[in-house]
Amino acid sequence: MSGNPLIFSAKFAPQIRAERVQNNKKIRALAVVLPQFHPFPENDEWWGKGFTEWTNTVKARPRYKGHYQPQLPADLGFYDMRLLQTLCDQANLAKEYGLYGFCYYHYWFNGKMLMERPLQEILKSDRPDFPFMLAWANENWSRRWDGKDKEVLIEQKYSLEDHRQHATYLCQKVFSDPRYIKIGGKPFFLFYNTHIIPELPEAVKIWREVARENGFDDLYLGGIITSSEFEVNAQEVGLDLVIDWQPDWSHLKIIPGLIQRIKNKLGWGQTYRKIDYAEVVQRMKSKPSFTQKHFKALVPGWDNSARRKNDAFIMHDATPELYEDWLDHTCKTTTIYSEEENFLFINAWNEWAEGNHLEPDKKWGRAFLETTKKILSKYA
Repeated sequence: MSGNPLIFSAKFAPQIRAERVQNNKKIRALAVVLPQFHPFPENDEWWGKGFTEWTNTVKARPRYKGHYQPQLPADLGFYDMRLLQTLCDQANLAKEYGLYGFCYYHYWFNGKMLMERPLQEILKSDRPDFPFMLAWANENWSRRWDGKDKEVLIEQKYSLEDHRQHATYLCQKVFSDPRYIKIGGKPFFLFYNTHIIPELPEAVKIWREVARENGFDDLYLGGIITSSEFEVNAQEVGLDLVIDWQPDWSHLKIIPGLIQRIKNKLGWGQTYRKIDYAEVVQRMKSKPSFTQKHFKALVPGWDNSARRKNDAFIMHDATPELYEDWLDHTCKTTTIYSEEENFLFINAWNEWAEGNHLEPDKKWGRAFLETTKKILSKYA
């Protein structure tokens, strides 16, 4: 080989480092947590005294032969997330089965928060000793559970000043917690419905500015893409990356069969849409990957018939074996950008009323958790 070897080495060093990262792939899986398993005043007002997510869960009934409902908890029971012990039990179980941390949904409506009690309990204590981060569920709160989607209970309004107040609160009250997940020292935070946020580039600049004002070098900001139809360009809007979320509804469109088309034509309505989980796995494995920087996600199942009397979406026959196939494929195709940029999201840990949970249930026990540990241990 001719030429200066130092020049050759410098030229190819980034490529060699990237290949080394991929060949020694280490992946950190985060499970998404819904904090609505406890009473709070707004739910008492809207749905009745004592309402929690368990209220919908236990009312579910099969819609067809072989439909797995109701889906009921096993090991952790019908817990109350106001209790620190519950939060510790969840974290200990997740840690036992190879999960790196939790991503809690965060609800902020122009300074008003909902379901903040579990996070407050964590922040007040040094328990559980388990990494966590937040995803801002920035959407209107409507009466979707009883079919009245257009009746808004709390509207999600946007302003640059509210972004500043929101970022200030989190920087001062949450991001400084040593358990909060950071990438390169930057708190990791997600916007859920990224595509609906007005003036997003300006808002992102404010979030980063506030972080620096409060002693952080910066934030690590991600935008969740709930459907491939709504993909945003992270670089253009100032985000660090996007999340290839699941379910990806744009790849789950169902063509009604003849009988259903006749019912629709006669105006008989449709109480649910159904697709085999096996078909979901195949579609997601074959869909084109995002070309921009992104973290991947998957779901262990989906069945929101407990929440929705009409137009429920059901992934039929979700088994640990099919989930294992999807998780294994997701890990194999995950791009590791650096030693700290190596996350994937499992949605969700405890969406019981959406039939979407890693927590043990009466039918499968810990099978989904055991599968999770089996696959993630290859990338630990």
